[in-house]
Amino acid sequence: MTSSAPSSSSSSAVPDHTDAHDEPTLTILYATETGTAQDVADRLARLSRALAIRARVHSMDAYPPTELINEHLVIFVVSTTGTGREPRAMTPLWNMLLRADLPHDLFEDLAFAVFGLGDSAYEKFCWPAKLLSRRLLKLGASELCPRGEGDEQHHLGIDGALGPWMKQLAAVLAQVYSSSDKGLDKELDSLPPARVSISDAAPGAQLTRKAPLVADREYHLAKVTCNKRLTAEDWYQDVRHFEFAFEDDIQYDPGDVAVIHPEASSSDVEAFLSCIGWANSADAPIDIKHSLKDQSLPDHLPTTTTLREIFTRYVDLNAVPRRSFFALLRHFAQDELEREKLDEFLTEEGADEMYEYCQRPRRTIREVLEEFRSVKLPREYVFDLFPPLRPRQFSIASSVKKHPRSIHLCIAIVQYRTMLKIPRRGVCTSWLAGLKPGDQLQIGVQKGFISLPTDRTTPVICVGPGTGVAPMRAVIQERIHDGIHENTLYFGCRSASKDHHYGAEWAQYAAAGALAYRAAFSRDGAAGEARTYVQTLVERDAARVWELVGARGAWVYISGSANKMPAAVRAAIRHALVSEGRMEEQDALEYVAKMEKEGRLIEECWS
Repeated sequence: MTSSAPSSSSSSAVPDHTDAHDEPTLTILYATETGTAQDVADRLARLSRALAIRARVHSMDAYPPTELINEHLVIFVVSTTGTGREPRAMTPLWNMLLRADLPHDLFEDLAFAVFGLGDSAYEKFCWPAKLLSRRLLKLGASELCPRGEGDEQHHLGIDGALGPWMKQLAAVLAQVYSSSDKGLDKELDSLPPARVSISDAAPGAQLTRKAPLVADREYHLAKVTCNKRLTAEDWYQDVRHFEFAFEDDIQYDPGDVAVIHPEASSSDVEAFLSCIGWANSADAPIDIKHSLKDQSLPDHLPTTTTLREIFTRYVDLNAVPRRSFFALLRHFAQDELEREKLDEFLTEEGADEMYEYCQRPRRTIREVLEEFRSVKLPREYVFDLFPPLRPRQFSIASSVKKHPRSIHLCIAIVQYRTMLKIPRRGVCTSWLAGLKPGDQLQIGVQKGFISLPTDRTTPVICVGPGTGVAPMRAVIQERIHDGIHENTLYFGCRSASKDHHYGAEWAQYAAAGALAYRAAFSRDGAAGEARTYVQTLVERDAARVWELVGARGAWVYISGSANKMPAAVRAAIRHALVSEGRMEEQDALEYVAKMEKEGRLIEECWS
């Protein structure tokens, strides 16, 4: 799908795009949740380089929003969160663009292109990319080429749309900059230069293992004070309650998130280093120089480190590889049959085979390299082949007013078996599960999407099944601490005796009259009975929901997995508006949409 607005693909519509040294330039801004948008931005930068255009690449959260007025050509790469909202990295820029006082011709000198990433299985497919395109056009910018939208449901994944879109973009850029795109496919198919150069460091070189993260003022030293299992020991899922204490007087609001940089397990790293023949040199200090500035590197990467530290803290050897990984790996395969297999994966005809080999069984990069044994990796290409080991974000499950200098988290430890019966454990959650009281780590705090009513008399309804209860706990603790007792919580899990997170706390608040508590235990019903979920209870409570939402203007918070639950809860609210508020179906639909637009209905969900 592309935008319906006319595109400006002629060079006359695009202002001059040269820097002070007469070098053609453009800017690429990306906002990512999982790293895919960052990978696409790197590929677009390589495309620009092949066209003799210098690209400046920035994550949106590291880019000053006010700088956009000075740009002439920008390519935006935007992922989509589970609820259809923009990634957190995009929020500062997006809030600036939404200001009502911006003139309609603000960006009359700006040409832009947008590529969105999403999954058409979700209702708001590529929604942030769509909204961004429309807003820029309203502010006077010119669309360089129609918006591209990569769909994870395509048999080629996002490459199904990205490949054709990049060819279209290349043709337009070649016209704008009076350059040639002939031979571009051959250029992009060749081995690109490495984004870093690596040399042996001087003997006794000082390793800066954690200094870059420690020096980041957005992170604070935390000490583990509690790591307690919330679910029953015999339950299939391990959910933990963590508490971290800080010397700094940290501040955060309900809905904010804790940012944690994990470490890969030492056994995984050792096995991998041995597999590729780097075990003997893994602890020798090396110097890293960023050679290609248009290609990104992991955050907080030190200039002097070791290969072991790189694979422990900075790149993800357990990631499921993307198609771009195989496109680069083929250059390093020494065996002809292995090279042919990699080439076959990259054809459209071989896409299904690559999916069956890699994506469907969740095969990791480490496992791929264990099978393609002829591959000889130059160490300079580490950051080109392996994605960054990204920090993980967890909703904070406490109020800083109730727990000063402390952060609580409620985390499900990721562990499962693939279709090949291979056990898998989440890198970050497994690392956290192994922490003991007294262990220290750096934790950052990032602004979330939740805000609280300024009017103390406004009721709130919190819907948070499973670990989605984490930000709801922060909201409820904060309001009760402030003496506000108009709080309702809908919690859902499978069993009251197995995974009833914070059940005793909710009972205590309810007994004190500070909380109306409704719990759905979907597997505790008698055989043959329909299962009860949070949306079931909201629908049953139609009279009370209408009183709170329709008559008293309650705010509603929905948190949890972005599957069917959020849409079902919204439908249950509409049911209350129709059955008790006597609204027509269309009026109820518009009322809920208005609640969301006004910030009275907020979703904090993940896919």
